Formats: sequence, C-alpha cells, structure tokens
Amino acid sequence: MRNALIYLMMLLCMAPLSAQEADTLAGHGADSSEVLPKGRLIPVKGAFLQQLQERDSVLIADQLLYGFELDGVLEGTQLVLPELPQKQDYRLMYLSPWRMDTLKVTKQGKDQPRLMDLKGSVVISSFEEGLYELPQIVVGRMTADGVLDTLVFDPMRLEVKTMPVDTATFVPHDIKGQIRYPVTFAEVMPWLGLFWLCAMIIILTVSLIIMHRRRNDPAFEHKDPAHIVALRKLDQYRGNRMWAPEKQKAFYSGVTDTLREYISERYGIGAMEMTTAELFDDLKDTEVSKELASELRDLFDRADFVKFAKFTASDEDNAAALPVAVRFVTETYQADVESETPVMPSEVETSKNGGQE
Repeated sequence: MRNALIYLMMLLCMAPLSAQEADTLAGHGADSSEVLPKGRLIPVKGAFLQQLQERDSVLIADQLLYGFELDGVLEGTQLVLPELPQKQDYRLMYLSPWRMDTLKVTKQGKDQPRLMDLKGSVVISSFEEGLYELPQIVVGRMTADGVLDTLVFDPMRLEVKTMPVDTATFVPHDIKGQIRYPVTFAEVMPWLGLFWLCAMIIILTVSLIIMHRRRNDPAFEHKDPAHIVALRKLDQYRGNRMWAPEKQKAFYSGVTDTLREYISERYGIGAMEMTTAELFDDLKDTEVSKELASELRDLFDRADFVKFAKFTASDEDNAAALPVAVRFVTETYQADVESETPVMPSEVETSKNGGQE
C-alpha cells in the first residue's frame, strides 16, 4: 500500500516524453498517456552537475548541466522525466527543457535489442550567492515487456560564489584607459592600397582635365611657323583655274590676305586692318629690299583694282602674282635664318684678313 501511494505521487510530479522524442532517444516509444503499471523504486547513483564554463568554482550566472546517465538501456524502453517548475525565481533557474542524448549504441546478437547509453540533462543557473540543494531527479522507466521501474537519483549540492572583495586591504583604483595595441603592417596595408588607388584616380582626373583645357586653349595649340602656313595657303592658288574674270577677286583676295597674315605674324604689324599705303609705309622700317617691296606693292595695287574697281587682270599679271608672293615669303624667312645662324670664330678671322690666310 505504501509503495502504491509513493508511485502515485511520483506520477503526479512527472511529465512524459512525447512519442517522437522517446522513440528517437530510447527506441520504440509508447503513448505517454498510457497508464504505467505499478512498479518498484530503484535508487540509482547520484546525478551529475557539470559546468558549461570550466572554472575552479561556480560564480553567479554561470550555466551548468544537471541531469543523469543510464548505461545499457534496452532498445524500446520508455522514460518519463520529471516536470520542471512552472514558476521560477532568480535564485535557481531552469534555462532549458530536458534533453536526452544517446552517448553510445551497442549491438547484441541477432534478433536481440540494442543497448544504449543515455544522458538526460537540463541547463540551470543561479543569480544569487549561496548553497543550494538541487531537487531530486525521479525518472519513470518502462521496458519493452511492460515492466515499470522508478529510478531515483540522489540530489546534488550547488554552491554559488561571487568575486571576493578584501575590504581590509582594498584600495580603489581609477578606471583603466583603453588598451592600445600596436598597429601591424597587415592592418595598414589595405589603407595604403586605398590611398594609392585614390591618388592615382585623382592624378588621372587632373591630367585629363589639363589635357582637355590645353586642347581647347589657343595658347597651348601647336602652331606651324608663319612661313610654313603662308606657303601652304599660297600653294592652293597654283594653276590657272582661278584666272577667269569671275574668279579673279577670290584669287587676289586669297593671295593678299595670306601675305597680310604672314606680315602680321612675321613683323608684328596689324596688316589685316591697314590699307595698302599704310602697310607699305610700315614695311619701310623692315629689312625687306626695295626691289622686293616694289614688286609686292604692284601685286597689292593690282589686287585692289580687281577687288574694288572690277578690273580684269591679264594672264601675264595673274601668272606673276603667285611667284612674287612666294618669293617675298621665302626671302624674308631666309633673312631670319641667316641672322640666327651662329658665326664661327674662324669665319670672323677670315673676313678680317680679306679671305687671306
């Protein structure tokens, strides 16, 4: 009678495993609602208490595994685990439900059930210093042939400590500053790479901007020498294709405008805005010979008659116009070259001696 009352009280304190969990952890599970037959109480070796953070002592808020181990459990055995308290306080808290793990599976002979080593545990913790008597672990066990046993594991003691403070010799210290670790090359390398990449992008961008501005800036535009430009333009008027009366105005305008541009570039005279008389008055102060200036003046006067007086020049005058313009450009350019050519000391000595050694 006494054993029956104890067994009834144990059943009220125990929560059955689900069918799926029992099948996974202990073999072929049965319905947890099935009434277990009357069994016997079997004291078992004490439960275990294992720290999740390995330390010499248990401190406040440390987590521990509290549970039991069963060796050699036949496959198909059902286990009923104790129910965890619904209300908890911070002194002793259950942080997880019961968990069953299979540590080892041993095969027996043919048609014999396997043997399993099982481990059931729950995570606990405490948030107050003190010595605690952990609750007794009572596990119901029913074998595959219907034999019911109640396994009783001796409870464990849990001592929770805090960090001791020596109030007699305690000296308060100020808050330590932040620890500064030395900077390594591996840490600096990505920043150096980023710096050089940004620098190259900036240099490339500035170079492209400068090149674009110089390309559109007349000050940086590459210019051929004035005589090359003039001779290139005069070359366009070679031949007699523009000697027709209706084309002579364009012919003489093109030749004289080319010469005016050359004179402006060569002598710095504003020839484009001057009349023919004003232009040749300024040319008197240059090194242009009188003969060449006279031929050039005839060309300009004839051009003025063609452009403004509807004069029609003869083929002889048209044929002589372009050679005069080319000779003027060539001779004035040659005069510059000869004036810039350095004179050797031997040539100066020879000229002093009248060419005699």
